[in-house]
Amino acid sequence: MATDPAPLLAVQDLHAGHGAARVLHGVSLQVAAGETLVVIGRNGVGKTTLVETLMGLTQRHAGQIMFAGQDIGDWPPHRRNRAGIAWVPQQREVFASLTVAEHLQVLARPGSWDMARVFELFPRLHERRKHHGDQLSGGEQQMLAMGRALVTNPRLLLLDEPVEGLAPIVVLEMLAAIDKMQQGGDGRGGNAMAILLVEQKYELALARSQRCLVLDRGAVVHSGESAALLAQPALIAQWLGVDQGA
Repeated sequence: MATDPAPLLAVQDLHAGHGAARVLHGVSLQVAAGETLVVIGRNGVGKTTLVETLMGLTQRHAGQIMFAGQDIGDWPPHRRNRAGIAWVPQQREVFASLTVAEHLQVLARPGSWDMARVFELFPRLHERRKHHGDQLSGGEQQMLAMGRALVTNPRLLLLDEPVEGLAPIVVLEMLAAIDKMQQGGDGRGGNAMAILLVEQKYELALARSQRCLVLDRGAVVHSGESAALLAQPALIAQWLGVDQGA
């Protein structure tokens, strides 16, 4: 009898936060190779802390983080990145002194995601390739932050609210890019890369993921198929505090 392959990312009973202050309380999750998992919840429930903990940027108090069969809980951020985890931070954090092209050249690693493919995904970046980071609009900076992560050819991409604060037309461009990323290879001859997506626009996020996780006060209150949760507006209203009658 065939058994399911081990997940690419497996988090078990994770407790973490900033210094002594604990934000996450017993979080467990799994992400398979090529899968998209969306994490949703109200503001301040620990979504960004979860992403930062997966990158090694917070204090892990307890619990296990396994990636590609290795325990990475004590690894520094740069080692996690080299192992195949890329992060697109909420604040973008592009370098003001580097051009678009230089951003993509500095971090590039062998694989199918290269500068040309990023420019194909985001034609606007090609037009702005000689501009510095501080000469870009917010939407262009978000595209660059995503492109910069992609050229590392990750196996797992962490996206922290990639369309927050963007104009509606740019939101559509970013969502189309995420759709294309889900269809492409991981750059290492394997399946499409896995994506862990944190997003406030829950309808858009649930429609672009296989499974979902709902956080409340740093703990998992729901885990299941995205389509099933999308069909239950009462539960969404309960956990996210949204007004379904608006």
